[in-house]
Amino acid sequence: MITSPDNDKLKTIRKLQQKSWRAKLGLFSAEGEDLVGAAEAAGRRPEFVLRAGEDVEPELLDAVSTLGSGTRVIGVYGQCWAEPAGDLLVYLHGVEDPGNVGTIVRSAHALGDATVVLGPGCADPYSPKAVRASMGSVIAKPPARASLDALDGHKLALDANAEHRLGEVEVRRPLVLVMGSERGALPAGAAAREIERARIPVHADSLNVAMAATVALYEVALRMAADA
Repeated sequence: MITSPDNDKLKTIRKLQQKSWRAKLGLFSAEGEDLVGAAEAAGRRPEFVLRAGEDVEPELLDAVSTLGSGTRVIGVYGQCWAEPAGDLLVYLHGVEDPGNVGTIVRSAHALGDATVVLGPGCADPYSPKAVRASMGSVIAKPPARASLDALDGHKLALDANAEHRLGEVEVRRPLVLVMGSERGALPAGAAAREIERARIPVHADSLNVAMAATVALYEVALRMAADA
């Protein structure tokens, strides 16, 4: 039973709240029974797991938690990165909010069994907020890292100013769904000239990027399944 705040495992959990330490150690933390259970279901072996009242004094675990209400379990795992391959990819460009990144990873996994590919300027998918927002999908369906130029396939971007609605454009395999930040620009360069653009018709000014990605994933995944 851990009874000291100076324990090395508790120190590691504290360090993993910082991006620089996550990158240096190649690790991340998952808080809560749902996330630790998702890791177990995915067959991921932890570096270690601390359970309140079993492995560590509850107040010490609460002290290293990023949750306002504390937690009963924290697991530490090695980061995994996928290859950007498959019939459906979701490419993110400049999506800086970790909650949005985690939510898109969750939607891509749930709706299309798709891999999220992180381009420049994106939040760390292994930050505590992103891991929680993914509800374990970042573990079961790890993200990839690549430039848009490195990805093959039909590139389709969501753009509120596009002429055609999403339902009006053809969807071809392999498909790369391109998402930019709500206020930022879509990718430039050679790959940008290959991008087809479509919009989701809405009555408000815009959709949150994670909401827009979820709507688009539902639409394209249904159409790709129907054409299979």
